[in-house]
Amino acid sequence: MIRVCEIKLPLGHADAALAEAIASTLGIAPGDIAGHTVFKRSFDARKPQLLAVYIVDAELASPALEAQVLARLAGHPHVAPAPDMAWRAVGHAPAGFAGPRPVVVGFGPCGIFAALVLAQMGLRPIVLERGRAVRQRTQDTWDLWRRGELHPESNVQFGEGGAGLFSDGKLYSQIKDPRFLGRKVMGEFVAAGAPPEILVDAHPHIGTFKLVKVVENIRAQIIALGGEIRFGQRAVDILVEPGAQGPCLRGVVAQDLASGERHELRADHVVMALGHSARDTFEMLHRRGVFVEAKPFSIGFRVEHPQGLIDRARWGRHAGHPLLGAAQYRLVHHAANGRAVYSFCMCPGGTVVAATSEPQRVVTNGMSQYSRNERNANAGIVVGIAPADYPVDYRHIDVPEDAQGRPHPLAGIELQRRLESGAFVLGGGGYEAPGQLVGDFVAGRPSRALGGVMPSYQPGVRLGDLHAALPGYAIAALREAFPAFGQKIAGFDMHDAVLTGVETRTSSPIRITRGDTLQSLNLRGLYPAGEGAGYAGGILSAGVDGIKVGEAVARSMLGA
Repeated sequence: MIRVCEIKLPLGHADAALAEAIASTLGIAPGDIAGHTVFKRSFDARKPQLLAVYIVDAELASPALEAQVLARLAGHPHVAPAPDMAWRAVGHAPAGFAGPRPVVVGFGPCGIFAALVLAQMGLRPIVLERGRAVRQRTQDTWDLWRRGELHPESNVQFGEGGAGLFSDGKLYSQIKDPRFLGRKVMGEFVAAGAPPEILVDAHPHIGTFKLVKVVENIRAQIIALGGEIRFGQRAVDILVEPGAQGPCLRGVVAQDLASGERHELRADHVVMALGHSARDTFEMLHRRGVFVEAKPFSIGFRVEHPQGLIDRARWGRHAGHPLLGAAQYRLVHHAANGRAVYSFCMCPGGTVVAATSEPQRVVTNGMSQYSRNERNANAGIVVGIAPADYPVDYRHIDVPEDAQGRPHPLAGIELQRRLESGAFVLGGGGYEAPGQLVGDFVAGRPSRALGGVMPSYQPGVRLGDLHAALPGYAIAALREAFPAFGQKIAGFDMHDAVLTGVETRTSSPIRITRGDTLQSLNLRGLYPAGEGAGYAGGILSAGVDGIKVGEAVARSMLGA
């Protein structure tokens, strides 16, 4: 197979045109092409004629011809051997394989794929998920959005599908992926009912409603392969024993949230696929001596614009073309105070959602359906922060203070909680979110009335002044960034675009550091994984990390 990149054709081209373009690039006759598969398709809207841009894998009439063409075009910027993208298991458990089963804590994207590959290798994982199954979880989440009633164990953050379920369902990432594990993730999604286009689109997404069925189908596959999914089970402790090479994990203590009863689950291999909001579990691991360190993350607000404004700014005369759909953007500004301001988790044609998991706190996030046809575009506009910005005290756990005055490893969580509690107060104390018009925010005056942009956040938005919602350095950087962004996207700094606060769960504020075998640095048998452990940032990268950690567990269990 030969991979051919940057094939550009006008929209509406004849079916034969793509094969002809491949043949022209390779310098062969169309009849020499035995078949071709589109690997990626994107669109180029920079010129008067809208173009489709393809990356294609072509199979020629014979291996000898493929070798000849590749030799002749060696060094060609757009021609290369097609990579082998197949996933191959590191091993498979023999019949009657004995010993404690691997345990996966968390059933978000990372936990799903760790459990799936373990099941596919015959290792029959047990999954502990504190939240509820996806359909019950969806009803619980709507309780917050529609009635202001929070379910602390079943919400946007906790439950089957993880935080990625209530998002745009984006399936692209900037991670290095030399083994094409992302292709494995997307292939499993398609096999479970996701739209096949996600394998081809340059910026694929699924959307929440479609993800519900996909997640259910993957769960069914894990169970059919001998795995087990236990909902309403929170990991409240770990069992540790001394070993010749240091402490070893020997199991998990799980609490049944319906009965309150606790039980021990024996395990020598535990994947901690925690989301970024499993704060009580982070605290438990730290108390047990697991090495945890603070890491950078970002804080900011959600901004909403009319989707049509973004379409016109990005697509120009081609705005509204059905093949293009809702336009996206990615923005970065380096402020005078040294802070980086950037767009995060941009949701075309979507809504801003309430994403708290703790009572009396307000958190925002963005979500889109597969159609992306809501009236507003939204994105987090956030400021990068580092451990030096975190408070030195941590009030939620009894630990000695650092003699050097350094922040506690969990101090980023403390900052998140303070900002989220402040947003709850600014919003009026009923899970409404504090909001402000962009023009008023930049000018430093409170907002009294909405303009042409209606905020989508539910249970509702209370207008006022957001200057107290974030630290001063973040407010200063954001006020500087909006006019700069308006130079890049016409109208981005429009007066009545709406800001909603606060966005604090951009990524995990901690890293559960791991070594070459993907185990904890100081606790053998514990495999930190995914976004909560600090190794992913989104559905695709979390799924890829889940596969890597599942493979690492299999190597240890099978001696592979």
